[in-house]
Amino acid sequence: GLSSHEADTRGCPPGRRHSLGRVAAERSAEAKMSDDEDSVDHRPDLEEACKPKCQKFIDAYEACVTRIEKDATGEAHCTGQYFDMWGCVDHCVAPKLFKDTK
Repeated sequence: GLSSHEADTRGCPPGRRHSLGRVAAERSAEAKMSDDEDSVDHRPDLEEACKPKCQKFIDAYEACVTRIEKDATGEAHCTGQYFDMWGCVDHCVAPKLFKDTK
């Protein structure tokens, strides 16, 4: 499965070359740098909690990344699988993240 600290992201669209764990760590760091000491970014935790529900998309993305490692042309990509994976995670996270928004 996709580890929280290490994933091959070669198949990601440009500008979104992140593993789930790396994005969570970056978002967590951004939350800590917030001017508002009372605010806490719950998204990284929610993303981790949603991973099991999105496992089929994570597996499809990882399989694609493995498959394109053999592509010598550099034209193969996993953009569709990448967005499917994040679409699932976002769909799972959004209702939980925004339920307490004022």
